[in-house]
Amino acid sequence: MGDLFAWLISFFLLIALLVLVTYQLMCLADLEFDYINPYDSSTRINMVVLPEFIIQGVLCCFYLVTGHWLMSLFAAPYLYFNVQLYRQGKHLVDVTEIFNLLSWEKKQRLVKLFYLTFTLFISVFWMIYTSMDD
Repeated sequence: MGDLFAWLISFFLLIALLVLVTYQLMCLADLEFDYINPYDSSTRINMVVLPEFIIQGVLCCFYLVTGHWLMSLFAAPYLYFNVQLYRQGKHLVDVTEIFNLLSWEKKQRLVKLFYLTFTLFISVFWMIYTSMDD
């Protein structure tokens, strides 16, 4: 039963990550279609970048603590990418460069979105498998 609760916590953490990445994509799309100015867009995106990184780190550590080694291996590349962005100082969106990097920022977040969706499907599979096993 405890394993099922671990998968439920994992599910909700992944949903939170998906919401944050989707919000960032929506802000970039609003900027692209000129519904919002660059300052507001970059402020909104920068406000949710660190919570996204923290939740991803907590999720990866959670997988390690609960003994889900395969899922921690799936979460490790995404965590490594986030750590490298943070160490290089490229995790925040710059107001003056946002139009030059708009296509790169959108592609980066789309890859994150697909990666998280794949991880969510695997997590849901294991949650269903665990509930059937109990």
